[in-house]
Amino acid sequence: MKTAFRVLLTALLFTGCYTMHAQSTKRPRDYGIRFGVMPTGSLNAITDVPGVRVGQVTLQEGQRVRTGVTAILPHGGNLFQEKCPAAIYIGNGFGKLAGYTQVEELGTLETPIVLTNTLGVPTAADAVIDYTLAQPGNEQVRSLNPVVGETNDGGLNDIRSRPVTKQHVLDAIKQAKTGAVDEGNVGAGTGTVCFGFKGGIGTASRKLPVSLGGYTVGVLVQTNFGGVLQIAGVPVGVELGKFSFKEKLDGSCMMVVLTDAPLDARNLKRLAKRAFMGLARTGGIASNGSGDYVIAVSTANRIPNASKSTFDEVKLLRNDETSPCFMAAIEATEEAIINSLFAARSMTTSNGYQVEQLPVEKVVDLLKKAGQVK
Repeated sequence: MKTAFRVLLTALLFTGCYTMHAQSTKRPRDYGIRFGVMPTGSLNAITDVPGVRVGQVTLQEGQRVRTGVTAILPHGGNLFQEKCPAAIYIGNGFGKLAGYTQVEELGTLETPIVLTNTLGVPTAADAVIDYTLAQPGNEQVRSLNPVVGETNDGGLNDIRSRPVTKQHVLDAIKQAKTGAVDEGNVGAGTGTVCFGFKGGIGTASRKLPVSLGGYTVGVLVQTNFGGVLQIAGVPVGVELGKFSFKEKLDGSCMMVVLTDAPLDARNLKRLAKRAFMGLARTGGIASNGSGDYVIAVSTANRIPNASKSTFDEVKLLRNDETSPCFMAAIEATEEAIINSLFAARSMTTSNGYQVEQLPVEKVVDLLKKAGQVK
């Protein structure tokens, strides 16, 4: 009986298809570290934007598979029938982002946003198509634009085995929920590496005061890139002796920005550019081999797929009023990236490749000495 129990336990731990769990860790703010000057939302997460949902499936099989899926849904309705204004900014285009050209041309998002690994993009896109075609009201749909982003987790994950299936993607979408978002070694961040340390999923938000519109800007990132790590302006990567060109650090970052500010595609593109500035504040350099993309979406206005009117009549924020949102995107992106590092845990593969987690206590000491811990 004991032997059978051990076999069952081993199967559940190592060959079970996926798990969903949070990393047990304190976030940077719990240590007194602050990023910028704007207040966060109640969760300090992308889900502070009303109606936004996130679902994640984490794949850890034996010592070889370390990958997963993260799905972001701007609202709980039929996204194809009620599209959202959207834009995509390419910081560095060494990536395989599916769906870019239609978003660029039409300025709308009509499916969930899915993040996964590089070789999982076609499978994920196929699953998003299945999900969308199956929704009530879409029986006559014959063309749709799945948006799927990626980073390459081939160091820690047996990426050539292509373990992500359509069912994993569908599960991530169907399990998407509001509320707290797991960070670190979860979903699409399960096998990622950032600044030479274990990367992962991170999220943060900013809540504008009522005098500036009261809007929320939320960010979710999949961190898998290099550079010279800075935290709250402190050159942590230099102090720890781990940075690009000292070590071979490369990779990509997917950034997803959601807001309830009424922005059109043009101003969402401007918002997305500011998120890239948030990446730069952490020390990211958008290296030659890096696929750095920002997908920005507004939930304030829904664009019907079909209408009896020949006009889309929406109320939009004036250009002069957008700067607070821009600043919010910068601060939230910076914090989301650092949150991903604080939450991630060390990982080793069967071939002996090991990536250590960020030495949080050392980092906090460095920040204390620099006067950056309140």
